[in-house]
Amino acid sequence: MNFQGTDTYIATRELQVAVNASIQLQRPLLVKGEPGTGKTLLAFEIARALNKKLLTWHIKSTTIAQQGLYEYDAVSRLRDSQLGEERVKDIHNYIKKGKLWEAFEADEQVVLLIDEIDKADIEFPNDLLLELDRMEFYVYETQETIRAKHRPIIIITSNNEKELPDAFLRRCFFYYITFPDPATMQDIINVHFDKLDEELMDNAMKVFYNIREVKGLKKKPSTSELIDWIKLLKYGEVKANDLNNADMITQMPPYTGALLKNEQMS
Repeated sequence: MNFQGTDTYIATRELQVAVNASIQLQRPLLVKGEPGTGKTLLAFEIARALNKKLLTWHIKSTTIAQQGLYEYDAVSRLRDSQLGEERVKDIHNYIKKGKLWEAFEADEQVVLLIDEIDKADIEFPNDLLLELDRMEFYVYETQETIRAKHRPIIIITSNNEKELPDAFLRRCFFYYITFPDPATMQDIINVHFDKLDEELMDNAMKVFYNIREVKGLKKKPSTSELIDWIKLLKYGEVKANDLNNADMITQMPPYTGALLKNEQMS
């Protein structure tokens, strides 16, 4: 297996090395970077490039580690026992498998995305240390141990909203997706747009990178927002010269709502 990016995802040489190193070391790949730099999409493209099934576990502020393993619905079992339901005799009917369980029992190796791990409680990563290390966990209700048939390729993303525990970091291979330079950004744009006017693309990129350099900007526009903006420029049939006339003070470029979100300056 060797990940080299795909026809729809431009992966730098450094990112390719990180992905392949994590696979070789059989360690989770922890990916950080600005929002909109393709962290989540990376897992989808790895699965597509390596022809593997993708399982996604999107983390919320209320997510606990146990949900990734399994959940036992004791309330439903109690209700069914009161109603005399036949299914109550098999406790397996009340256990909901989590994404790690699904990944562990898969007949072939899968790609598991744990998305935005930093949204959860600070103890969330530590609560998964044993399972990610040993690739197994114990189900107390059924008194069985679930072991991975094949060690999944695990991609973990973080937006750096919280510091992750050192013990967790030691078990991961780390990569920070830096913001694309203009040359890489041009390659990304070419993937998304067929036969885009070169002058329009050049001027749009100049405006985009100039906006990112504005001091006091609360949220810098991301790669995904640049792509949305170019779509609008094409939709509105905006000419390259129209972008040259924008001075960012008295006249803003067309459709800047796609680039600048909320209050623009602090």
